[in-house]
Amino acid sequence: MQHAFTYEKKKVIQGLRYHFVQRPEVKVLVVLVNVFAIVAAILFYSKKIRPEPFLLGSFIWIMMMASFWYILPNSIYKKAKDTFLDQFTIAFKDNGVTLENERGYMHWNWNEFSHYFESPHFFHLYFNAKSFFMVPKEGMGDEFRHELRGALKRGIASK
Repeated sequence: MQHAFTYEKKKVIQGLRYHFVQRPEVKVLVVLVNVFAIVAAILFYSKKIRPEPFLLGSFIWIMMMASFWYILPNSIYKKAKDTFLDQFTIAFKDNGVTLENERGYMHWNWNEFSHYFESPHFFHLYFNAKSFFMVPKEGMGDEFRHELRGALKRGIASK
């Protein structure tokens, strides 16, 4: 199975947002900050605390959302902008995945991937917690996507 693709900036930013939101430590952080903000709001409205903890909780929540939704995805995109402007061809084979562009190619065996997940616009293929690449779904037919899901389940999830 072979797929040629390029990246679209808006979709890449959205895919990076999904990457950050899926991280277990981010999920825990979001829960903790939300619990802190809710408890601070309840205590503030019941006149048990001054407004500063409530405002601090709100500020932390806003900064956290801004960082995961805007700052981090845009900074990652800027760092790897040249990569996102290239045109790629990816081949999914029985022995692994081959990614190539005009500068060269790279082959990974299935056992080099730790996991994968699917977001609305991408298949995210992970080598470890922080190293991954995204394969755009755009240009893939429904049958190709179905076959790719099966190949990813056989190759990555079977470890």
